Amino acid sequence: MIVVRWILSALAILGLWMQASLWLSDGGYRKTRELRQAVSLQRQQNQTLKDRNVALEAEVLNLKNGRAAAEERARTDLGLIGRTETFYQVVPATDTPIAE
Repeated sequence: MIVVRWILSALAILGLWMQASLWLSDGGYRKTRELRQAVSLQRQQNQTLKDRNVALEAEVLNLKNGRAAAEERARTDLGLIGRTETFYQVVPATDTPIAE
């Protein structure tokens, strides 16, 4: 009977020690949870970058294959105007009177 108590006490102490090392050590549960959060965040960032890369790849293919895409890009980014087009610039009115 005494031997069984010693064995049970030893197993209980061993179990408590294993639980403490699992929850409190540097390589335990906290570290695992932090790493899982970091992996989740990195996966979100990777998906955002993949989506951006797909859009950029489609734009590159469009620019390689069609002149219309290059013209549209030049108009919006560089402000270029075609030979047969007329450019109108609308300036908002100001409250100050024009000096004569």
